[in-house]
Amino acid sequence: MFTTRKLFEYGGVAASIVLVAFGIAAILLGVNGRSTVHNNLALEQIVGTPDMTPSAIKAEAKQAGLPASIKLPTVAVAGKTINTGSRARAFATYMRIHALEATHGYTYAQMGRFAAKPGTPASQLAKGGGTDNPQYALVDAKTKEPVSNGARDLWVTETALTTALNTSYMAEQLANFGIVVGIALLLSGIGFSVLTLGGALRRRPGSAEAKAPTPRTVATVS
Repeated sequence: MFTTRKLFEYGGVAASIVLVAFGIAAILLGVNGRSTVHNNLALEQIVGTPDMTPSAIKAEAKQAGLPASIKLPTVAVAGKTINTGSRARAFATYMRIHALEATHGYTYAQMGRFAAKPGTPASQLAKGGGTDNPQYALVDAKTKEPVSNGARDLWVTETALTTALNTSYMAEQLANFGIVVGIALLLSGIGFSVLTLGGALRRRPGSAEAKAPTPRTVATVS
């Protein structure tokens, strides 16, 4: 006769199988994601420059007159191939400092769109240099168009590259998270199956089986 107890037992076995299957799948997807990130970064053949050490970049920043409030990198990647998410993130932090050195500490939003011509009033100049007013911009002799601010364009390029590197770091962290979750699911499924097959659901306190009297052997006096 099919009882509720049997239903729980079969359900426990099915749940453990599902957990193990999802755990294995999550681990495989995580490992594949990490491999994809590493392979794609390796294709770019990026190598850290000699100044990409905490001490060297600190000296550069000081020489460039960057504010002390700017957070400097703490991980050295000089001479190392950038083929992991963590190295990509470190490389991106050094790129930001290099960009700040080129813009004298100013960011994209602090610089004007165009290169300002000599004699531009201070009211028309952006904090980080250049101007947003085409009337005070240098004009290209060939195109007759305002000349773009080279420092601002450099910042745009730097932002695009560092965003790609930081995305690689995020993808690697998500892959690691998937692996951890997969291991947790796998262990949970194995543990659940052990509890189920070991009989944890077979005899519960208060059940009819648990209350049934235990047969006793009566000694016979001869």
